[in-house]
Amino acid sequence: MRKPTLLLAAALALASSPARADEAYIELTGGLSWNGEGTDAISGIAGGYDVDLDERFFVGVEAVAEKLLVRDTRVAWGIGGRIGVELVRENKLFVGANWQSKDCRECSDAIGIGTGWEHNLTEKLYLKVEYKRLLIGNGEPDANVGILGIGVMF
Repeated sequence: MRKPTLLLAAALALASSPARADEAYIELTGGLSWNGEGTDAISGIAGGYDVDLDERFFVGVEAVAEKLLVRDTRVAWGIGGRIGVELVRENKLFVGANWQSKDCRECSDAIGIGTGWEHNLTEKLYLKVEYKRLLIGNGEPDANVGILGIGVMF
């Protein structure tokens, strides 16, 4: 009985912590998407807004537009969220989930889950490495996405 009470108290404390430095960002990304059928290049753009829960933890929302660099595919639009921690100064580790629209006429939409790391190069410029697993369904093979990104915070 004591553990749930402690977890609830910790969750309430985090939720009630004031945001200290809200942060919007936009980034360009590129990488690879692969599944059992092949590997293709992918590029995209993302934008989001993170809210600091305290000096180390943050939550955020993110919108993405990604395009497989193959004929007969279209831009997949997505929206989701992330939660993370600044483990060491200027380095963030995060996990996230999002919904993503289908990238071709016959394809299905997907749910993405993943993790990533960001390193601040300057006060406003950062690099990112991210891995996502796209859960597609409808008999289509799930996909893996590995990307590198460069972004600007404002």
